[in-house]
Formats: sequence, C-alpha cells, structure tokens
Amino acid sequence: MSKLTLPLDRIVCGDVLPVLRTFPDNSVDLVVTSPPYNLKNSTGNGMKNPNHGKWQNAALVHGYANYDDNMPHEEYAAWQHEVLLECMRVLKDDGAIFYNHKWRVQAGLLQDRADIVYDLPVRQIIIWRRKGGINFNPGYFLPTYEVIYLIAKPKFKLVPKANAYGDIWEFTQELNNKHPAPYPVALIDRIISSTNAQIILDPFMGSGTTAVAAKQLGRHYVGIEISPEYCQMAEERIANTKAESKKQPISLYSFTE
Repeated sequence: MSKLTLPLDRIVCGDVLPVLRTFPDNSVDLVVTSPPYNLKNSTGNGMKNPNHGKWQNAALVHGYANYDDNMPHEEYAAWQHEVLLECMRVLKDDGAIFYNHKWRVQAGLLQDRADIVYDLPVRQIIIWRRKGGINFNPGYFLPTYEVIYLIAKPKFKLVPKANAYGDIWEFTQELNNKHPAPYPVALIDRIISSTNAQIILDPFMGSGTTAVAAKQLGRHYVGIEISPEYCQMAEERIANTKAESKKQPISLYSFTE
C-alpha cells in the first residue's frame, strides 16, 4: 500500500500500527472499534484455569486467530495508547473515536483504562449494558456492562436529536457469530447513525461488524485486521449485506498533506 492512500470499502489484512501509519492525516470521519481486551493476562476472571465451568467451551480460552490476547499489561496499555494516537492523527477536525473496552479487576485492583486514554480528549463515557457474563471471582459482583469512550476532536457534533439517547445503552450481545468476541450490529448502527460521518475506520475489524453497519447505512468503511481468518469472515458478511441507502460519492481515494 502506498503512502497517503486510503483503502475505501476495503479491509486491509495486516498488523494495525504499520498499516495505520500508511494512512493520510485528516482522512476519516469516525473511528469505531473494540480491541482485544488482553483477557488471558487477567488474574481475576478464571481464564488461567479454564478446564471447568462456562469457560471450558468458550472460544476466548484459545485466544483470537493470530493473536493470543496475553500481553504483559504495560505493553498492552502502551500498544493501545499508540493505536489511539494514530487514530487521532487520521481523524478530521470534526471527527471522533468510539472506543469500546471493558473494565476489569487485576491483582485485586480495578483497571479503569486510564493508562490507555490518559492524554486523549475523552468527552464522555457511554455505558453499554449487555445481558449475561461470566465471573469466577467471589470478591466482586458480576460485571454486566462495558464502556465506550467518546474521544472527540473539538468540532465533533452529533446529528440533531441523537443526543436524546442518553449515555446508557442496552443491546444484547451478538450470538450468531463465529468470532470469539463480537459486538452487536445494532450498537454500531446507533453510533454511526448518530453522526454525519461518511468514512468510518475500524482498526480492529474482527468479523466485520463495523463495516456491515456502515454499509447498511450507506457509508464508507476502512478496516484493518491481522487475522486472515477474520478478514475472510468479514468479507463474507459484507458481501451478504445490502445497503439501505445510496452512498455519497467520495472523490478522493488519495489525499495530500
């Protein structure tokens, strides 16, 4: 891929940071993503000994395809922070990042992801309340929500009336999906349709949910995914998705600094 080329309506199969660094500044309207959570490094959720109970048949026990989800915590936080900084670089001045993550207890202490988002312009935290969950730790209650950080550039605004949704959203987790940790299309639809964004980037595309929602809404997508297996899964889902409205034409596939 050449420098200053944005691959519209494509998923680039590759490592997130090297690929992101080839994208031009100020070229996407919105970033919507949910990264790997580094769950296998956790001390508090039972995945270290998954030979019994509900984790026994959980796909995440084996990690993701091409990624085992088990980095040293400091390395993981630094990696995620760097990805977010690159996403800020490629965002237009009226853009925003919706960054879905999960709080967890590590060594008896709450990790609130401050070591990932610490110097970024977090404007709001949205609570995604989901049904179900697993908790093997008797030291705290079953977590039933995840957090979405709205990291916004100064000129970012929602479309009229979208602010009436409030900051607690309830969506059932995606069940009919072979990816080990998918999120629901309806959640991403809520985010994208609340903006006028025409080009939506997901640097951890997974099974293609962000692209599916973007296509349904007649928007353009750009994806990055390290796993060839998930890239193929995403492309198949996108091919089977019908657009509900006509996309606005984007005249520039290449951008200049």
